[in-house]
Amino acid sequence: MKQALIVWGGWPGHEPEQGAAILAGMLRDDGFEVKLATETAAFADPALSSLDLIVPIITMSSIEKAELANLEAAVRGGVGLAGYHGGMADAFRNEPLYQFICGGQWVAHPGDIIDYRVNISRPDDPVMAGLADFDYHSEQYYLHVDPANEVLATTTFTGAHAPWLAGVVMPVVWKRRHGAGRVFYSALGHVASEFQVPEMATIIRRGMLWAAR
Repeated sequence: MKQALIVWGGWPGHEPEQGAAILAGMLRDDGFEVKLATETAAFADPALSSLDLIVPIITMSSIEKAELANLEAAVRGGVGLAGYHGGMADAFRNEPLYQFICGGQWVAHPGDIIDYRVNISRPDDPVMAGLADFDYHSEQYYLHVDPANEVLATTTFTGAHAPWLAGVVMPVVWKRRHGAGRVFYSALGHVASEFQVPEMATIIRRGMLWAAR
């Protein structure tokens, strides 16, 4: 049986406990044994490298150097890493190594909660198969991203809330490698109710399965 660890915590505004419960349900439905933890100490477990998937849902917060080193070694050795929104791409702001693993870092969401369009850029990819461009109501994330990412979906900034960004095409969903590990990220999911959007839920579910091989 596949083994997954979900570690949730950090800023409560992203509803990490609710998100963790939803993702745990998805993974269990797909045949995983899922462990949930609320402390970053879980990343220091020597058994981390025996897992199939790690899912961080920890906006901001901090991580000890030894915990991060063990997490990086596990992913580099082949353990999958997957997550969404600020729970993954705005965790541990002071740790460039963590951002290097993830392939990006949140820096802004001009206009806060707005309507925007998600454009599927890789409809041929199994994660995006059968999905078409869709409208979304949430924070439109502006991220600093790694050019090595394989981008699966994007959004275009109109400039309505930051005129100098008009026309900027920003990755929304990507996958990448870190050593032997598969890393998946989706910027969608500010609050747990967004999992009711079929496209959003499908993307994160398939992305976790891809990361876990």
